[in-house]
Amino acid sequence: MIAQLGKEELLPTTKDVEFWNENGYWIAPVLFDEETVERLRNAMYRVWAAEFETGREPWGGPWRLDENPHAIRKMDQSHWANDTIRELVTSEAVGAIASRLSGEPEIRLWHDQMLYKPGQGRGGEGGGNVGWHQDLHYWQCAEGELLTAWVALDDVDESNGCMHFVPGSHRWGLLEGDFFNQDMDGMRRRMEQESGRKFGTVPCRLKAGQVSFHHCLTIHGSGPNRTDRPRRSFVLHLHSGATRYRAGTCCDNHMNAILMRELERQDGDRFAGSFWPVLYRAGAEG
Repeated sequence: MIAQLGKEELLPTTKDVEFWNENGYWIAPVLFDEETVERLRNAMYRVWAAEFETGREPWGGPWRLDENPHAIRKMDQSHWANDTIRELVTSEAVGAIASRLSGEPEIRLWHDQMLYKPGQGRGGEGGGNVGWHQDLHYWQCAEGELLTAWVALDDVDESNGCMHFVPGSHRWGLLEGDFFNQDMDGMRRRMEQESGRKFGTVPCRLKAGQVSFHHCLTIHGSGPNRTDRPRRSFVLHLHSGATRYRAGTCCDNHMNAILMRELERQDGDRFAGSFWPVLYRAGAEG
């Protein structure tokens, strides 16, 4: 089952929070058991097949086949279409961990992503390379504390395209430019030049059901999947309850900015309501 709040061993210790503050990422223990992971895999495939049990489509509608069979698949707001996925993305345990790491008393869902990085077979070129980037680059319509929980549905390591983090890069500020999906070595040189810092990287190896957390400014990316099996995951982008809308930024085409305008929200209004459900609120019962 999905890990429940109240298991103190699942929550970050004081030393874990210090590690987060220093490095901008933290890896949790296994939060989801094998049965839950298999349920989530099945839910993923149903949504890819446009089986929307809620009767509601994800953001952008059904998935469309890419001409490149080795390209990474990505779908936003898959929890709109499937109750099993919604149970995951509103996990109180995930929210409690995010709250402890960030120091924020309320954690809400910013949005979810469903990711499928196909394998190309041993010795192949692989698929689904994701270049170095900072998540906040795409979220400049928000002002507040934002972070990400990455839920592995398969064991992940360097062979199948695990994420790599740049420790401490969350303290470098927001770098200029869009670095996403470009040559990894070229991006690294550009980022080092702009930040004035050389950076090292650490791989984020996870077991199925394990979850990593990273700050919205932490530089991260992932290599190709060179195995003969897919790398499947769900991404829970999260924000504090105090996060507010910044109108008129370069990111006004982000789905959350569009939703705020559709709701007739104004600059400075909080991202709150049913589109941004609460995972955790300190002191709340149940």
